[in-house]
Amino acid sequence: MKKKYIIIATLIAWGASLTTVFAQEQFNLRDRAKKLYNEYQYFQAVQLFQKLVDVKKPKLEDLESLADCYVKMKDYEAAENWYARVVAVPESKPENLILYGEALKSNLKYAEAKKVLQQYASTTGDNARVSVDIAGCDSAVVWLAKPTTHQIKNQAGVNTPLSEFSVFPYQKGVFFTGEPNSKSLKDLYGRTGRPYLRIYTANRNEANDLSNAAIDSVIYNKGEYHIGPVITNKLGSVLYVTRTTTGKTVEVSTVGKNKYNTNNLELYFFKQLAGKWVEQAFAYNNVEKYSVGHAALSPDEKTLYFVSNMPGGLGGTDIWYCELQEDKTWGQPQNAGPSINTVKDEMFPTVGDDGTLYFSSTGWPGMGGLDIFSTKGSKQSWSKPENLKYPVNSPADDFAFLTISNNDNLTTGFLSSNRKGGVGRDDIYSFSHRGEQPKVILALKGDVVNKKSGEIIPAAAVTLFSAGRQVVARKSSTEQGTFLFDLEPGKDYQVLAQKEKFYADSTTISTKGIDKSQTFAVKLQLEPLYEIGKAIALQNIHYDFDKDNIRADAAKILDELVRTMRDNPTLVIELGSHTDSRGVDSYNLDLSQRRARSVVNYLVSRGIARDRMVAKGYGETQLLNKCSNGVKCTAAEHQANRRTEFKILKY
Repeated sequence: MKKKYIIIATLIAWGASLTTVFAQEQFNLRDRAKKLYNEYQYFQAVQLFQKLVDVKKPKLEDLESLADCYVKMKDYEAAENWYARVVAVPESKPENLILYGEALKSNLKYAEAKKVLQQYASTTGDNARVSVDIAGCDSAVVWLAKPTTHQIKNQAGVNTPLSEFSVFPYQKGVFFTGEPNSKSLKDLYGRTGRPYLRIYTANRNEANDLSNAAIDSVIYNKGEYHIGPVITNKLGSVLYVTRTTTGKTVEVSTVGKNKYNTNNLELYFFKQLAGKWVEQAFAYNNVEKYSVGHAALSPDEKTLYFVSNMPGGLGGTDIWYCELQEDKTWGQPQNAGPSINTVKDEMFPTVGDDGTLYFSSTGWPGMGGLDIFSTKGSKQSWSKPENLKYPVNSPADDFAFLTISNNDNLTTGFLSSNRKGGVGRDDIYSFSHRGEQPKVILALKGDVVNKKSGEIIPAAAVTLFSAGRQVVARKSSTEQGTFLFDLEPGKDYQVLAQKEKFYADSTTISTKGIDKSQTFAVKLQLEPLYEIGKAIALQNIHYDFDKDNIRADAAKILDELVRTMRDNPTLVIELGSHTDSRGVDSYNLDLSQRRARSVVNYLVSRGIARDRMVAKGYGETQLLNKCSNGVKCTAAEHQANRRTEFKILKY
């Protein structure tokens, strides 16, 4: 999200003669990869960049581009893997350490991100550049260990693979801003290839679930370029609409072989008079010099807050305000001051009925991207902004926080985010938060131990996941190798323990059907990786009959091996595939070799260098039981021999 809705760009089409010239050019593999990248076709670009880097000495620029493709695709696991290789290249510039740190934060690895950011500071001497981010890492570790009790729900009833954000109540439903998913809308925003933003309406029920989204057809939704977000006064008789100007071009830039002109945002009021909406421009719009947008009203509607990069601010975009004058016009803009504004970006202000100001910022310590903050006060007098913590905030962009109700010990509302696990790019989420303690108290306590020796393992990273691998909480095991998590009724969980020099272990827990307080106990046993020649079986790696391709269920298991290889960069392994005794011996040997090679290829595609792995097919030569040729065995006994293992060759 960040600045993309405060500084807006539109595509300038190239002439037909230039298009013809481009069509006649002969592109090599790297040129084709770059062209796809510049056209925002990241998935296709990845396929070509992976071929370019699958060599003994890949070019740094190809590794950088591949890592950034995965960031753009929101595949942060792969991005972390590739940035780990980028920063290992001797010529890698210090800026890549910040990008690597951001990738680590995207995977909630704040302790690791802090080390990388400190490395940047020590390498460059530029402590100021990363000081806020480092402070955010320290705070995020605490917030992840003890999340707030906010319940966050993706509003899949209105979210699409495109972007939806910024809910505001209107009549019996809501407004929100989104990218139309309609072939009838021919105008596309050049930098994304997706339609220009429009204002939507949707129904809202008592549980804050949204449905029946539709593009509003009223005059305030008419325009050439982006329209939205929108808010209203309490009566719904005045709308405050942010939209992209169609006026003078501010700046021309070139990306690849495309040129873009940057236009600014402006704020418009639409007042309902005699049954019609009458348009009025905000008196302080100045599209040739700066942007104005993201309006919010104080509870008494006498102060108008907004976001701008106008002169006199403290950072990129600041929160400003105007006061209502006796003649019902808005007075001169005033900066809301350094109590909330920073040298970076403050955006998306909203004001609760109690006067609390919520806004998003990249300038205060946070979890990454835009974080949501709250503060008490008005105009230029504010309390210190408070981060709303996890899970309201995430490592992604979190913004447009709005409270719908705040009574009877229950607070509800909406926020927007491009966090992992969403339906599209920016998604709308509802939230609820109760102050009282639940009647049923459920907990998970556990131990992390060395599988070989039984010794406790302190400082292991222990992560609690809910369905869909959504992180619920993360903490380190204590000096006694223990950990404790709070659980909720009616959910399935997975708990995973990881540490360098060990292969991870995990287990599942379900609280479904439990209506009494209970504490679950688990023991996670981590396999040591430093024993040369030791084979470790990868459980539940299955293939379709007579096939060697990696299935989706196998890929999830192999991803844990990817993480192990990434976190132990000196580890060299053999990947061995085994069959049962049924079938022709020579064919089984060939099939197992192909399967082992497929596993290696998969790890290579996820960022592991090929020279760290050896593929070996054993066929039926290393059976684990009596089930050799001609011996009658059960299906389960044969299944025990069909396995994939990795053997430590070097550490």
